[in-house]
Amino acid sequence: MEFKQIEAFVNVVKHKSFSKAADATFLTQPTISAHVSALEKELGCVLIERMGRESVPTKAGMEFYRYAVDMVNSREAAISAVGRGGEKAGAVIEIQASGIPGQYIVPNLMAGFSARHPGVRFYMEISDSREAAESVINHKGEIGFTGENRRNNRLIYQMIGREKSLLITPNLPDYDGITGEDGKVLLEKLSEERFLWREDGSATRELFEEKYRKETGKTLRAVATINDVESIKQCVAAGLGVSVVSAAALDEGDEAAGRLRALEIGDEFTREFYMIYRKSGVLSPAAAEFIKYVESEVC
Repeated sequence: MEFKQIEAFVNVVKHKSFSKAADATFLTQPTISAHVSALEKELGCVLIERMGRESVPTKAGMEFYRYAVDMVNSREAAISAVGRGGEKAGAVIEIQASGIPGQYIVPNLMAGFSARHPGVRFYMEISDSREAAESVINHKGEIGFTGENRRNNRLIYQMIGREKSLLITPNLPDYDGITGEDGKVLLEKLSEERFLWREDGSATRELFEEKYRKETGKTLRAVATINDVESIKQCVAAGLGVSVVSAAALDEGDEAAGRLRALEIGDEFTREFYMIYRKSGVLSPAAAEFIKYVESEVC
């Protein structure tokens, strides 16, 4: 069993593709395929299945992957520790992020880190807070960014910021009476509205619905589920309904265009964002350095 075979297998799982794994390691796709085939032959089992355009690990492949990641990272850490590694050109930091931090917070962190470490590359997958945490636990990414702390004992959570949740509505007279004298949204008015939500697993949605139920004893009416914040904003502006989004997802142009209103709900509807990574296992040198950078910038 050779390290180049293990590295090829790890990269195929991380990138869900033989061709993307080849791009990430500056090798050809036939070379990656040959390495994985040789590894499967030695282990006596199939590690990777091709499912349409994606390549996914089998049950045996997922079990081997957990050990393979630590082997690769331990090797890189050992080389770096004795001063022979330096900054590995083309090192890839795998990030799993939920919608708001993935779209509006992490890009600035990646850009700042890249300015200091131009040889490092990033692979980021955006889902929701629940899936991002599960992906980090299952070694599909070394670092995650989520909108809630699920208090999972396999993960370390570090808060990187907090933002208010805002109600966005179409800029129409119909919504003039939705706020009180203090300019904040009257919760009792929301039961009459049609809501556009992110998918189940979205921290913004889960935290707001939970707090709303506690405050009013009521549930909210959904008109659509859309897994993209920008699309939700466009649908609200078009008059489909209202939604709750993080203040981080809004910029001056959203209201300046005259199509949206962003309204304060109350301080109790403030949410936090977290950087997460596994308690056990070995981080790659690049991922460990990125964590230090985030801590110095925002923690």
